[in-house]
Amino acid sequence: MSSSPLVDRWIVLKFGGTSVSRRHRWNTIGELAKKRADETGGRVLVVVSALSGVTNELTAIADGAADSRERVAALVARHNAFLAELELGQEVLAARLAALQALLDDPRAAHRPLDWQAEVLGQGELLSSTIGAAYLRGNGLDFGWMDARDWLHAQPPAPNQSAWSQRLSVNCQWQGDAGFRQRFAAQPTRMLITQGFISRHGDGGTAILGRGGSDTSAAYFGALLGASRVEIWTDVPGMFSANPKDVPDARLLTRLDYYEAQEIATTGAKVLHPRSIKPCRDAGVPMAILDTERPHMPGTSIDGSAEPVPGVKAISRRNGIVLVSMEGIGMWQQVGFLADVFDLFRRHGLSVDLIGSAETNVTVSLDPSENLVSTDVLAALSADLSRICKVKVIVPCAAITLVGRGMRSLLYKLSDVWATFGKERVHMISQSSNDLNLTFVIDEADADGLLPILHDELIDSGAMPVYEEQVFGPRWREITGSVRPRPTPWWRAPRARGQLLELAAQGTPRYVYHLPTVRARARQLQAVTALDRRYYAIKANPHPAILRALAAEGFGLECVSLGEVEHVFQVLPELAPARVLFTPSFAPIGEYAAALARGVNVTVDNVELLRRWPEVFGDRTLWLRIDLGHGDGHHRKVNTGGKEAKFGLSAQRVDEFMDVARGLGVRVTGIHAHLGSGVESSGHWQQVVDELAGFARRIGSVEILDIGGGLPVPYSDDDEPFDLDAWAAGLAAVKAVHPAFQLAVEPGRFLVAEAGVLLAHATQVVEKDGVRRVGLDAGMNALLRPALYDAWHDIANLSRLEDARDLDFSVVGPICESSDVFAQRVKLPSTTAPGDVMLIADAGAYGFSMASRYNQRALPCEDIIDDAS
Repeated sequence: MSSSPLVDRWIVLKFGGTSVSRRHRWNTIGELAKKRADETGGRVLVVVSALSGVTNELTAIADGAADSRERVAALVARHNAFLAELELGQEVLAARLAALQALLDDPRAAHRPLDWQAEVLGQGELLSSTIGAAYLRGNGLDFGWMDARDWLHAQPPAPNQSAWSQRLSVNCQWQGDAGFRQRFAAQPTRMLITQGFISRHGDGGTAILGRGGSDTSAAYFGALLGASRVEIWTDVPGMFSANPKDVPDARLLTRLDYYEAQEIATTGAKVLHPRSIKPCRDAGVPMAILDTERPHMPGTSIDGSAEPVPGVKAISRRNGIVLVSMEGIGMWQQVGFLADVFDLFRRHGLSVDLIGSAETNVTVSLDPSENLVSTDVLAALSADLSRICKVKVIVPCAAITLVGRGMRSLLYKLSDVWATFGKERVHMISQSSNDLNLTFVIDEADADGLLPILHDELIDSGAMPVYEEQVFGPRWREITGSVRPRPTPWWRAPRARGQLLELAAQGTPRYVYHLPTVRARARQLQAVTALDRRYYAIKANPHPAILRALAAEGFGLECVSLGEVEHVFQVLPELAPARVLFTPSFAPIGEYAAALARGVNVTVDNVELLRRWPEVFGDRTLWLRIDLGHGDGHHRKVNTGGKEAKFGLSAQRVDEFMDVARGLGVRVTGIHAHLGSGVESSGHWQQVVDELAGFARRIGSVEILDIGGGLPVPYSDDDEPFDLDAWAAGLAAVKAVHPAFQLAVEPGRFLVAEAGVLLAHATQVVEKDGVRRVGLDAGMNALLRPALYDAWHDIANLSRLEDARDLDFSVVGPICESSDVFAQRVKLPSTTAPGDVMLIADAGAYGFSMASRYNQRALPCEDIIDDAS
């Protein structure tokens, strides 16, 4: 680090293309530079990129575009217009723009040699920095301009480095010394502005650092100067756990060490150039990524003192990956085969990224960001390789990479990730030797839409520890203000809380159901006009008061057993049988016969039923459940579609079923598909309607399309309420396409989950090896969902609701099973003590209905709160 006095300590600020393309952002740059100078008492170096889009235009010109003169004219006009916006005269850029135009008349332009291309590509930063210096000086700031090429020098060519990379993708020397720093500090102004992206070639000409190289320029200057910090200012507030454009729920990464940041940048995060990290790491210079539009946000800090936190920090996607597969029996145990292969890659100036090998196959990947992988280069490489093995080039591919510390130790948490990739064609899996990343290479087309699914699975499995607040910050949608807030739970109201505490005093564990919430959810669905029939899946919660309330709201009742059917008519003896839907799975034949005798709607889901018991089903009107061949849901155990699921008639056997049905005089008036629970995509149900309508037309007698249930419920703070408006609009649109059919829906937990809470008393509070546990008198026998589905339920200390939730606890029950855990890392008051009333929220669905007497513990009590009564 520098030993120079404080006044000569530097902070380096880099601003990208979007940050230098508007007047108000140049005002921000000036304010930030002055603020940093005043805060540190030191000096500031500002490194800038070209105006947004300019480098793309210059690249086209350097590539010999036929309309290059028109492109240059457009660039001249754009920069002059920007001068006018900044109230600067055209003389500010007259010489620079003349130099750009002169490059088209340069004799080299006809051949486009690399040195000429480098000069063309570097004009954008020379223009933007000249504008910036004039504007900032005009605002009274002590800014000077300098040419980066006087200070950054390209490293001598490496052995086998291609001519292209020696000129257009160079590395620079970054080991500074006291002499360099003294010469640099001799520049008179307190603040300086310079260019990113460009450096001095060994022959005295211009060399380019490659796309995104302005970040690296800033890092080089930071290392050379021993700067106190390098700040990369861009249009996003830092690195994220995924690209926010692909994954709106991506989390801001607030603190990383150099190595994790290097992996994230290298494997696809475009917010920071991968080459920029090593110079700062070697020089011990901290880095930060910050947002020009949101300067108040903390951004991402990168340094060597970040506390290591195991877990996946980010998932990324790189497109354009080229796979080269080399196969041949001759390579097996052949000494020197790989040396011969890689020598050919070396001769063609190609750097290999990933490597996978078997006895008779070696497959490698080439990253286009580090290689010139043109068709000509690949053809020449393939021709050389074909002399020693069979060659296959696979393009275009995408590399999906998980980055984080301790990847090997996380493999057991990645079962859902493995399952998702199991549905795709995976060409290669690579686990890094430094245990920092795991990469899957698949066809580029298969990667579309995959990142949000994988990101959710990483969080749900705990592999991505978003609860670690020293690493993970807010979601992108929170930052942009696009999150729909959850309504305040009913039990937080003072009156309801008082009622719950009184009920808890009568004994726990105890379920309490809030009927006004049940009615509110029912009325939300009644307002969806595209629906013609609404059933409540009573398996979620068959409490008599809930059944009566929903029947009064106009809902039918869906049952899955004869016991549920009989329960319905015990509670509601006057209910019309037509309002009951019986949808069993592998039930005894007697249940079907009894349900038909009662006159309720009966659903069947296989042809074997008709063949084996024609006397039961002959001349009946039935509904048919079809497996559409795919499923969905919040957990694999609630995915009810596809060949692995036991539910539904295979879509391939519908014609076979109908042949048998018609022979028995069976009339099918309804068809049904339910693919899973907790489905958040509003397009899911539109797809179901489309597919069912196709079958309905083939069958001919169908009147009703039952699209199932599975509407999601926001269980955690990160969950949003289901977008019913979007769902309703989607159903209305698809119903307009299929107006001949009525639509039916049969939700369960959507109607009752948020209405129910489970009350329990804290029995013990124990600390063991740094883990705090609070025990309850309720266990997995009372609420099975966390043990069965890894389901999350918020847990609150109802006795101390006003106290700060300042400590992490594991909340456990009294059952003699290791899985008797309601939740881990739950924020509760540090004052939590035995005897406190604890509340498990959103427990109205699949709570009491799945409860048991395991360990001979009593079933929970049940109570109703109904303001109407």
